[in-house]
Amino acid sequence: MDAAEFRRRGREMVDYVADYLENIEQRPVYPDLEPGYLRSLIPSEAPLEPESYEDVMKDCCSSTYSLTTSFLTPACTELETVMLDWLGKMLQLPECFIAGTDGHGGGVIQGTASEATLISLLAARCKAIRRVQATNPEISEAEVLSKLVAYTSEQAHSSVERAALIGGVMMRKVPTDKTYAVGGHMLKQMVEEDKAAGFIPFYFCATLGTTPSCAFDHTTELGPICNDENMWMHIDAAYAGSAFICPEFRPLLNGIEFADSFNFNPHKWLLVNFDCSAMWVKKRTDIIGAFKMEPLYLKHENQESGLVTDYRHWQIPLGRRFRSLKLWFVFRMYGLKGLQAHIRKQVALAKEFESLVRADKRFEICAEVIMGLVCFRLKGSNELNQNLLKKITKSQEIHLVPCQLSGRFVLRFAICARTTESRHIQQAWRHITQLTFELLQEPSH
Repeated sequence: MDAAEFRRRGREMVDYVADYLENIEQRPVYPDLEPGYLRSLIPSEAPLEPESYEDVMKDCCSSTYSLTTSFLTPACTELETVMLDWLGKMLQLPECFIAGTDGHGGGVIQGTASEATLISLLAARCKAIRRVQATNPEISEAEVLSKLVAYTSEQAHSSVERAALIGGVMMRKVPTDKTYAVGGHMLKQMVEEDKAAGFIPFYFCATLGTTPSCAFDHTTELGPICNDENMWMHIDAAYAGSAFICPEFRPLLNGIEFADSFNFNPHKWLLVNFDCSAMWVKKRTDIIGAFKMEPLYLKHENQESGLVTDYRHWQIPLGRRFRSLKLWFVFRMYGLKGLQAHIRKQVALAKEFESLVRADKRFEICAEVIMGLVCFRLKGSNELNQNLLKKITKSQEIHLVPCQLSGRFVLRFAICARTTESRHIQQAWRHITQLTFELLQEPSH
């Protein structure tokens, strides 16, 4: 959509909502729909080619009652289940993660990847406590809790450590290899040490696309270890997960078959507005078992909960928004091919920036460029690079966020915006090199 069409469609949408509200008293309090009605009306997979806005809106308007009433309606829940199945199939997730009509797993939209990590850890904690108490009934829950150990990469996002803090469990950080990824050998060694010391390893959060450098943990090595040790494996691919819809990037998701849960953020790189974090579980009973409570007032609210997925048992809050509608619009208006083209274009722009950096002998690339992130720095001290970043930030033309890799202060250039073109890359590099020139002319350098 260009700006003119966006204005036109925006006015149409406001009119649509206003017309609905104007006649609200004539509408039924509750839609006359049976749970399960929606799936048969929707294709089982996302379209390959883009569809028109008119066609998408036509389908919405034909279900006016269901699409604009509260989250208790079947449509809100059912569209979410179907959209997560669509997205799961786009990623070629194993069948066990697809809800279908009779699957044991399925997807849910959380607010952020941080929430998904916390939920997976709490579910794993609940499962581990029950497993230990099943074989040792005399052991208290508090005693089991004090022995539980979770693991994640030293390069993992701080939200993983925060989840352990909230969950009240110990977390150990696994050292990474020279590519900043966790391998099986190091995890196995730490697990063996902890078991010998009387601890209970129960959870590992693998990262595909780390925040500092977009590194990929070796999930094909890590998965079997987690399975053998009865440890829940959660895969956090918050940023990089969107790229797995492209066949050339899908091998980076190999090992997903060993995972208990998987998450990425369509709101980061799949043209969906915040907040929309897609999470899948292999066995939905593992999540529900940790969060399900059924007081009378909630049972009364949704008497059909046995017939339709009850997402309040898959998350921390009980209420939720109709976030699947965002996926529905984006998937249909772009089609799988359009979304793949978006990812490929941005990866190509990152490669273009990488080649500019490599051509300038004053700079160095600090990590392999796999997706839309380029880690680079000026050859020289950390202080020199900190001063360069200060100049870039002060100029307010582009925004870079730094990281620490192998003790070095590194600049991160990320391609994020939908409208980024080659000219923006060239312009950004001219700006960086101009500021570099000025910095190197200063007396202290």
